[in-house]
Amino acid sequence: MLTLDNLVVNYGAIRALHGVSLTVEAGSIVTLIGSNGAGKSTTLRTISGLIKPQGGSVIYNGERIDGLPAHRIVARGLCHVPEGRMVFANLTVRENLLMGAYLQHDQQLIQRERDYVFSVFPRLQEREKQLAGTLSGGEQQMLAIGRALMGQPKFLMLDEPSLGIAPLLVKSIFAQIVEINRTRGITILLVEQNANLALEIATSGFVLETGRIILHDQSAALRADPKVRSAYLGG
Repeated sequence: MLTLDNLVVNYGAIRALHGVSLTVEAGSIVTLIGSNGAGKSTTLRTISGLIKPQGGSVIYNGERIDGLPAHRIVARGLCHVPEGRMVFANLTVRENLLMGAYLQHDQQLIQRERDYVFSVFPRLQEREKQLAGTLSGGEQQMLAIGRALMGQPKFLMLDEPSLGIAPLLVKSIFAQIVEINRTRGITILLVEQNANLALEIATSGFVLETGRIILHDQSAALRADPKVRSAYLGG
């Protein structure tokens, strides 16, 4: 469903991605793990059209998209939940969700998608009229994912969904990520510092180190790999 081929990204004179290549099969959950500064967020931002690459290509559903603006990429069903959640703090939960549906014009469809989001994250329904800026970190993460779901994505990219969230809520959110993939068939590319948790729910993973893919395998094999265990899984 997604293929990155020899992707090169520079920030001025600094090269952030050195020819990154990876593939994500339709219906899978794939994780991209690596230390801070490895280039994980840059990879997602390049896929979603927020950063223009200096070389290589991004192929989504058989179409080259690396030259398209971000809103055209979203319209093709590829949605990005950014690191730090980026909810609209001065808007209510309901208004944030409607922002995610800005490309939708069928009111019945919008209502149905909102009902689905509330079924996945009941806490959002309880706080529907509350300002997003007053929510806890975990609730804001639910809202950020819910906002993306309102756009009816076929492919969902999640950047650090566990960041700054209480452990109990992290488990709950990751369980819902698996459920979204299972019930809706949405393909997921997950960037996550908590490599143990990411590999637990993913089918396969890529290890990114200083802008280069150094390893790719099934999740179980990565979890058993001594180098991966030592560098990312706490031994």
